[in-house]
Amino acid sequence: MLVREIKENQEQSLSPFAQRSQASRGRLQPEDECSVRTMFERDTGRIIFSMEFRRLRHKTQVFFNPQNDHICTRMEHVIYVHYIANTIGRALGLNLDLIQAIALGHDLGHAPFGHSGERMLDSCLKKYAPDRFFKHELHSLRVVDLLAEHKAQHGLNLSFEVRDGIASHCGETYSEYELTPNRSKPAEELAFDAIHHGMPATLEGCVVRIADKIAYIGRDVEDAARAGIMEFEDIPAAIRNTLGATNGQIINTLVTDIIEQSAGQDAIILSPERGQSMEELLRENVARIYRSDKINRYETMVKNVTEGLFDVLMVAGADVEKLAASDHRTFRAFAAYLAAHPCPSDPLVQKVLDYIAGMSDGFATKSFEDIYWF
Repeated sequence: MLVREIKENQEQSLSPFAQRSQASRGRLQPEDECSVRTMFERDTGRIIFSMEFRRLRHKTQVFFNPQNDHICTRMEHVIYVHYIANTIGRALGLNLDLIQAIALGHDLGHAPFGHSGERMLDSCLKKYAPDRFFKHELHSLRVVDLLAEHKAQHGLNLSFEVRDGIASHCGETYSEYELTPNRSKPAEELAFDAIHHGMPATLEGCVVRIADKIAYIGRDVEDAARAGIMEFEDIPAAIRNTLGATNGQIINTLVTDIIEQSAGQDAIILSPERGQSMEELLRENVARIYRSDKINRYETMVKNVTEGLFDVLMVAGADVEKLAASDHRTFRAFAAYLAAHPCPSDPLVQKVLDYIAGMSDGFATKSFEDIYWF
């Protein structure tokens, strides 16, 4: 036990606002402690050895199933988030083990085809169950709590703080300049169907939440340039003058500003000038990249593939015996998935959602082609 105790004692030198592993609110199911690793270190191991983490290398951010190896994958994105959040956390004296686990696990439940796939899955789900919804951050919680496997058991049984950071990481709220942790967050907010998930309960979770935006704000412009959609020179001069004219400059400006503004504070803070410029750049990306004609063309394909898979699996899954006896490999694979699903009582629509959300871009496309191409 000596090694872990040494590590836990080292945590006492962290900022008073940092989350200590000894003060964790624990796991859903109690476990014996590891003799070497702290609780948050163990969580990182369970995340990176999961099948869902491996699939991130074949899930993309903005451009779907690309042939260009230089286009950002979701695996790269979580590594970028980890690096940026780790840089901020180290300067502020926060718990880097907790930051690492949240950052590497925050997108485990992301749908194939990026945020377009997320929107299409939500639309498909509402077609069959209008009261349900799909949000990738809450589905990431469902993955780590239920769908992923650890030692032949369903669920990774992560700590409260890591689960909270994953569920609360949403980086699509553009106007956040100051993130204050909700340290009294009730455990019941960490639910798959929670409409509101609010701020993270830890300062480390707040760091990952803002690092998520910093990681993609400039990288998406780099990918857009490779796709012939937008160049850094297209960013308004006022924004470039404030943040920088390259992805690296933008990251450095924002990270430095956060460290300077947040030192000694129980909050993660961007100065109004930098925060407003970041928000303006994010909105520029929405207008110039995410709503561009080329992306709209891609989204037509995503809609076709997602709806095609969802509808056909809803029909096929209604007769499990026939599905299992099918000669078609895609239907047999879905039958095996249903047989092994951790919640047999869940409605079919939820199981179809779980199955498609876990697919990589390429596997979703291949499954669609297997069904609809002759």
